[in-house]
Amino acid sequence: MNIEQLAAAIADRYRIEREIGAGGMATVYLADDLKHRRKVALKVLRPELAQAMGAERFLHEIETTANLRHPHILPLYDSGEAAGFLFYVMPYVEGESLRERLDREKQLPIPDALAIAREVAGALGYAHERGVVHRDIKPANIIYDPKKRIAKITDFGVACLTDASKTKTGTVLGSPYYMSPEQLAGKKVDGRADLFSLGVTLYQMLSAELPFKGESIANLMYNIANGKHPDIRRFRADLPNCVNNVVNKSLQKEAAERYQSGKQMAAAMKRCQEHIKEMEAA
Repeated sequence: MNIEQLAAAIADRYRIEREIGAGGMATVYLADDLKHRRKVALKVLRPELAQAMGAERFLHEIETTANLRHPHILPLYDSGEAAGFLFYVMPYVEGESLRERLDREKQLPIPDALAIAREVAGALGYAHERGVVHRDIKPANIIYDPKKRIAKITDFGVACLTDASKTKTGTVLGSPYYMSPEQLAGKKVDGRADLFSLGVTLYQMLSAELPFKGESIANLMYNIANGKHPDIRRFRADLPNCVNNVVNKSLQKEAAERYQSGKQMAAAMKRCQEHIKEMEAA
C-alpha cells in the first residue's frame, strides 16, 4: 500500500502521522484533522476490499452508519476516495481495545464483563432499530475507556463491507471465531447475528476461552454450526446462574432461539447485575 500517495492526496484535510494498527479490512493511521484541529483515526481499506466494494457503493452504504448517534458507538467523522484509496475517519480514542485488556488480564471481573456487554448490547439494539448490522463484533472492535468506565463499539463504518467481499471474492471477512452460524453459512443476517458475536465476546471475557475452536477454518465453522460450547462454569465456577443463562441463550444456533433484540439482551444483563448486588448485600 503506497500510503504516500494517499497522504499527498488528502494533505489539505489530514496529515498522517503514523500507522497504529492493521486488520483484515483496513489499515489504521493516526492523523491530524487540520480543519478541526483534532487527532483522528484514519482507516484505509485494504486494496482488494476496496476493489471488491467499489467507491460508489462504499460511499453510498457508509452514509447509513454516519447517522448513528449513540453514547456507546464511536461516531464516523468523514469518508471518501483519494488517489484510488477508500478511507473513513473516526475519533482517535486514548484508551485500549477490549482485545488488549483481555490480552493483559485474561478473565475480567464479572461486574466489568456484564457492564461492558450490557453497554454494547444497548448500542447494538439502537443500530439494529435503524437497519444497521455490525457483522464484526469482537473484542478488537470494542474500545474501553478506563477513566470514564464506558465501552464504545468501533468500525460500524465497515458494516456494509463483509457481504460485498464475500460475494465478489469468496472470502469471509471479519473474525470467524465470533461469527454466528448463519453468517458463516453466507445466509442473510440480521441483528441477532451481532448478539451471537456479543455472546462469544461475553463468554471470552468471563472465561478467558473461546466457546468454539477448530484446527482449521473448516473445522471451526463446523463446530460453530453444530458443536456445543463447553459449559462456561468449567472455567468460572463462581458464575451466577443468571449470567450463565445469558451466555447460553446468546449462543443458540438458531437465531429465533436467541435474544431477539439488543434491548432484550441488555435488560437480561441488567437483571443479573441487580441480582448480584442483592446477593452481595445479603
